[in-house]
Amino acid sequence: MIEIHDVNFKYLKKPLFQGLDLTLRPGNLYGLLGKNGAGKTTLLKLCCGLLYPQGGTLRVFDRVPHLRQPAFLSDLFLVPEEFSLPAVSGALYRDMLAPLYPAFSRQRLEAHLAEFELPMPDRLDRLSHGQKKKFLLAFGLSTGARFLLLDEPTNGLDIPAKGQFRKILASELDADRVILVSTHQVRDMEHLIDPIVILDSGRILFSQSMEDFSAHYSLLHGELPPGARVLHEEHVLGKSLALVEGAHPGALPLDLEFLFKAVTGRPEHFAAAAPAARDPKEVAHA
Repeated sequence: MIEIHDVNFKYLKKPLFQGLDLTLRPGNLYGLLGKNGAGKTTLLKLCCGLLYPQGGTLRVFDRVPHLRQPAFLSDLFLVPEEFSLPAVSGALYRDMLAPLYPAFSRQRLEAHLAEFELPMPDRLDRLSHGQKKKFLLAFGLSTGARFLLLDEPTNGLDIPAKGQFRKILASELDADRVILVSTHQVRDMEHLIDPIVILDSGRILFSQSMEDFSAHYSLLHGELPPGARVLHEEHVLGKSLALVEGAHPGALPLDLEFLFKAVTGRPEHFAAAAPAARDPKEVAHA
């Protein structure tokens, strides 16, 4: 479990997080959404120990990230948005880094590379950006690390590779793992990421599963029920598309872009209304 409680962080004299609280439970593939500058990448770096809180507590599977202990590092893998790979073969990269991850699976790496239609590279630095991203994603998902952080993982992937990535990522989620995906490309990920965390100006505006949210809100297209409380509305093909309070028959599947605009447009409502995402084990026994 990743537990963030009352965390403060600032760059020089500019505060970013003040009293940040968030819990990420194993067995979930979280989507982290937010505008540019909202603090998404900073949050990932805090969770990795590349930055450390200036107040509050942050624990990853009961370890303190900024201490960077070997047992912590072997249980975590970050795929950053911007990265470089060394001038070595893919096989040598694997052989150098795999021993750092006790749960690493060579068979899974080979299977993921085959799914990406990427042969084991002779020189990583000579690959295209998209091929480098495929290799790094395949390696990271093969480490067996319980905490995977993926920052804009679909950037640089072509359309077929995005579908391959979604298939691989879904296969890697298990009851002991937390996967956190930070993305602007919600169309690439919206049928996979759940629960959703929305970060805005250093604040958590929303942290909830879509199942829980859909039990209390509806996305309706067309004529709205009398007296419906509208939280966000747009017009599509001459008809109203609106997020309204309450469960209503005929509701459309929730659109993450629409949800994001609704939450950031009415932060005071959603911050107060959204319960925390539930533990999957609790749901299974409900």
